Amino acid sequence: MNGPENYRAAEGLLHLVEQEPEGSRLTPEYLAAAQVHATLALAAATIEQIAAHGPADLGRDWNDLIWPSSGGGQ
Repeated sequence: MNGPENYRAAEGLLHLVEQEPEGSRLTPEYLAAAQVHATLALAAATIEQIAAHGPADLGRDWNDLIWPSSGGGQ
């Protein structure tokens, strides 16, 4: 999933929370999953900005960490 897909997933899960009856056992799971997707969306946006505008080495380090097959990840 990319950043926008994670953001849409978070919004979708929050919409599900709104549809659940009060006290539903699913609400905490939906909220936790929404938070994870929102965090991943923010991380993706941050990494995109670092890669586009930040120091070249920092962007490369993040890229290597996230995509180890591209030649890094240690």
